[in-house]
Amino acid sequence: MGIIKFSLMMLENRFPNGIDNLNVYVDDLLLIGSSKIAIQDTKDFLHSNFRIKDLGLMKYFLGMEVAKSESGIILSQRKYVLDMLTDIGMTGCKPLAIPMPQNLKLLPYIEVQTLSQFMQNPTRSHMAVAKSIVRYLKGSIGLGIFLSSEREPELACYCDSDWASCGITRRFVTGYLLKFGGSLVIWKMKKQWTLSKSSAGAEYRALSMATFEITWAL
Repeated sequence: MGIIKFSLMMLENRFPNGIDNLNVYVDDLLLIGSSKIAIQDTKDFLHSNFRIKDLGLMKYFLGMEVAKSESGIILSQRKYVLDMLTDIGMTGCKPLAIPMPQNLKLLPYIEVQTLSQFMQNPTRSHMAVAKSIVRYLKGSIGLGIFLSSEREPELACYCDSDWASCGITRRFVTGYLLKFGGSLVIWKMKKQWTLSKSSAGAEYRALSMATFEITWAL
């Protein structure tokens, strides 16, 4: 019926009426398609082989909330953050407008990545940074990503690198983001495993990663 990609837990189906993707996580299914007829064909196939329950349009999946309107779709993690605050007992914490003090060397976009290196032996300073991140999440709980349905279907990409930004290993960090129709759809930040002797080398590495992502997206 289609091509199964076990690493992504995704089944891609191609019908004469369109294409759809079935995303599976444990016992939750998310069906995305290019036409209502293709989606219904997949539903009929699933109903004929399994006992499933159709919950309708997507509203919540894997910590992500979805709100639809005529102008587009809004993605947020409001419920996920609220549940996390409840689980760790920080529902009454004071929110922060920025994740870290502006004069701190640690950069906001690599805070979580840096903290993860000390999960086996965290110190008080690491816990303080982690709490600051949680307080920032509470302060930004109303933010999300808007996917517009009214813009032209144009793909744009931006990339950059931060040379020797890691204060521990002096490795550089690369990042890129892709916008489709003016809406953010793909983004990534990564600390590289190698050292770069120049900022130009780091920039070329960032450009290479962005080019690879564009090729995959197309």
